[in-house]
Amino acid sequence: MRISVFMCLCFMSFSLVATAQKYRVKSVSAERIEVTRALDAQYDELAWQTIKPYKSGVKKETEPVLGMSRVAMTAGRPESLLGNWVADVLVEGSTCAGGPKADFGLANVGSLRSRMPEGIVRRGDILQISPFENNLVVLELKGKDVLELMRNIAAVKGEAVSREVRMEIDAEGNVLQVRIGEKEIDKKRTYLIATLDYLAEGNDRMYALKKHRRKHETGMSVRELMMESVVKNRTIDSRIEGRIVMK
Repeated sequence: MRISVFMCLCFMSFSLVATAQKYRVKSVSAERIEVTRALDAQYDELAWQTIKPYKSGVKKETEPVLGMSRVAMTAGRPESLLGNWVADVLVEGSTCAGGPKADFGLANVGSLRSRMPEGIVRRGDILQISPFENNLVVLELKGKDVLELMRNIAAVKGEAVSREVRMEIDAEGNVLQVRIGEKEIDKKRTYLIATLDYLAEGNDRMYALKKHRRKHETGMSVRELMMESVVKNRTIDSRIEGRIVMK
């Protein structure tokens, strides 16, 4: 994987002077080391020998092939290929605990930490996309609170939503128009939302989700659902559909 942003390590050393059992800083020095592929040619032998026994175990976890992807997918706002696919997977998995299918799915773009490759999809690809211990939950939310949720989504210029959602927002983060399942949101109706347990607590500025009336735990991790979806469908696909459009 190409490193597009340099990571840096800063090492600082301090010189201390003791006076009557007290210490004061005499000098401070620092060194900045860019972590790039250039360091691979000068790896630390002791560190390598420490890591080496674990390499085969990691390979067994990451190398198995799950299926194929027709396109490369990345995450972004207001809408993205990877975000669309993941949100649809959440809706697909919402029935895994025996309950009804969710009205729509929601994932935060920040939870998607890598890209889906075009072609072969391995287990390690999914682990990189979803490295967190997030579980799928289904929330019951009143329509008036769903409208507030859509305002939360517009305020951050878009999140990953499933195909049931169609929303127009402006550059200032206001909702211009929103529909779920081709219908306007009914303020009195209760909607089922398939999402991450992390978001269910109102994290990542999805404040309205804290107002859920009930939370149904599925016991399924989001990344395991993603892996199962690839295996089941054999070849996955995604496209931009106008789920969230910025006017």
